[in-house]
Amino acid sequence: MRVFALSDIHIDYDANAKWIDTLSIADYQDDVLILAGDATHTRRLLHWCLSTLVKRFKKVLFVPGNHELWVNREQREMNSLQKFEEVCAVVEASGASMQPFRDRSVSIIPLLSWYDYSFGAPSEYLRSVWMDYYACRWPSGFTEEDITAYFTQLNRNLVAPTSDTVITYSHFVPRTDLMVGFVPGSIRFLYPVLGSVQLDRQLRTFNPTIHVYGHCHVNCRTKIDGVSYINNAFGYASERWLTSRHLMCIHEM
Repeated sequence: MRVFALSDIHIDYDANAKWIDTLSIADYQDDVLILAGDATHTRRLLHWCLSTLVKRFKKVLFVPGNHELWVNREQREMNSLQKFEEVCAVVEASGASMQPFRDRSVSIIPLLSWYDYSFGAPSEYLRSVWMDYYACRWPSGFTEEDITAYFTQLNRNLVAPTSDTVITYSHFVPRTDLMVGFVPGSIRFLYPVLGSVQLDRQLRTFNPTIHVYGHCHVNCRTKIDGVSYINNAFGYASERWLTSRHLMCIHEM
């Protein structure tokens, strides 16, 4: 069994959806895929994406990104927490999973998250251009701190595994030093909406060998304090200089 990692496939773009559709239906039948969020904001496309991958892999493990929580015009009566519940239902209906997975000596643990500005305070410019401020809709009275707390709380029911190998995964970035040296200074204003230091504290309670993340579209594989942090984002067509646009095998047994 091999474990592959991928994130930020953004199948709203036809070329990205075609890449999913043309993956071998035979080569990965004994393997696991971690898809670390940002497939699409559309329910129909999410179901198509996950159902297509389920036919190709032994198991598809998913965690929503920020795009999955966007509320479109057809969902004007829905807030983003309700959209999250809808996404959970789509994942289950497709045959994919958002639950911890164990096979032999490997455990793979999903961690829900959001950004909490622990990477920096958002500028007025960031608030004016970052799509989440327009496309996400939160319950009345919900503060920005409440959003992160909501998802962080959901992780507290997870039981630490006793496997030889533990892999955790999230959509959001768990620490800022994963970005140093990779991101041009001109776009570092995005740091506040990349992740949360709480996420790194949580993942380390599971003592993982590997943590897979997405969101930043900056492919990286680096080891810090005993944990290998891996981002294998597919990204947008304009980001070929950042992303490798292929499946990455992160573990084999």
